[in-house]
Amino acid sequence: MMDAIKLFLEYVETFFVIYLIGYSTFLFLSVTVGSSVLYRRRQQQMLHNELTHEYYVPVSIIVPAHNEEITVVDTVISLLNLKYRLYEIIVVDDGSTDDTSKVLIEHFHMQQIERPIQRKIRCQPEEYIFQTLREKVPVTLIRKKNGGKADTLNMGINVSQYPYFICMDADSMLQEDALENVVRPILEDENVVACGGLVRIANGVKLKNGRVEEYRMPKKLITCMQVLEYDRSFLASRILMDQFNGNLIISGAFGLFQKEMVIAAGGYDPSTMGEDMELVVKLHVFCRSNQIPYSIRYAPDAICWSQAPESLRDLIKQRRRWYLGLFQSMKKHHQLFLNHRYGIVSFVSYLYFLLYELFSPYIELFGILTTVLACVVNLINVPFMILFFLIYALFGAVLSLTAFLARLHTLGIRLRLSDFLKAVGLCFVEVSFLRFILAWVRMTALIGYKKKKLSWGRIQRYRLNQDRE
Repeated sequence: MMDAIKLFLEYVETFFVIYLIGYSTFLFLSVTVGSSVLYRRRQQQMLHNELTHEYYVPVSIIVPAHNEEITVVDTVISLLNLKYRLYEIIVVDDGSTDDTSKVLIEHFHMQQIERPIQRKIRCQPEEYIFQTLREKVPVTLIRKKNGGKADTLNMGINVSQYPYFICMDADSMLQEDALENVVRPILEDENVVACGGLVRIANGVKLKNGRVEEYRMPKKLITCMQVLEYDRSFLASRILMDQFNGNLIISGAFGLFQKEMVIAAGGYDPSTMGEDMELVVKLHVFCRSNQIPYSIRYAPDAICWSQAPESLRDLIKQRRRWYLGLFQSMKKHHQLFLNHRYGIVSFVSYLYFLLYELFSPYIELFGILTTVLACVVNLINVPFMILFFLIYALFGAVLSLTAFLARLHTLGIRLRLSDFLKAVGLCFVEVSFLRFILAWVRMTALIGYKKKKLSWGRIQRYRLNQDRE
């Protein structure tokens, strides 16, 4: 019996060594490549060696909103401050039970209009449409029957007038040059069908006229750890995957899409909770299946500041929703798994998300159980195990801190000493504490998910650009 357990543990040990080497290598390459790309971009900006133009791609900005009366006006104001000329703003109120529509109508002095809507994508019917032409660009409000975020975005696509659209959240703000930077890949390559921007945590940040006026680490520790996590994710993996057209996610907080291609692919799927990822994966599948030349890009200079959860309870809600979206997208497009028709997207991107995102919480649980078994039968070197964990935590913390500081440097943001020390301390806590909490959340996310699979997952909102203790 002992020999069988020993042999089993040896196989498990080999698996985890390979698994961790693969993950660590990916993280190291991601941060290295990401930092290198951002450094080159920073040098080009300092030398004024970048693409400048007077051409403006017409863009419709779609803001889906459900019970966002606290933040939606600030979001629209930030959009009116964009350093861009040819765009429109469309807010789609998905059956809010608060005053989301009312605050918009009153603040912007909007008037009700009659406007036919050509439904190229199915969506719930509208209740009324308001518009104002008094601002820099047209601002339109559509109130519709509740149908979920994907259905709301489909309504926005149907209403939009321009060939490209941007989807963004109603609790987010764009920097003044974000629109100009996110359309740049389209000007460089006509085959670009989608482009994602960089999403950063807005908590603790003050923006004035689309520019960062003050940058501080958030006061709440749970939010600070998300800052480090976001920078590692958006800086690292997405820049690396952008090098081979392999990104499977464009954040729902800020993404640009070619409208006709999205319509041809079927639009957003109302039956999935992760409509942002599902659409991007769908575009990969659609274009490759129909042999359409395409590119899905990532623009790290196009920055969106988005409000993050400030309590562990709200963070758990958000991450459970994200994991369910990942599960639904991976399951729906399972044909991508090790399929030569889809090239490197199949063998690198899909496989990475499968092993290190979808299955990772269960693999980690399996590792914990086998470690307990090894301790019970006295087949483990406890001091070595603790040392290995500490080295791995240090490795992850250093990569997180590197990504965080690289992003600040390329933005030209100076960090206060107190905030720097806070970041150094919390990068260890994020890797060794928060990571395992979120792993547990993902592990249990599938329990009873069908009951709330179309829920917006309401979390506590606060006024943007406001100080809070």
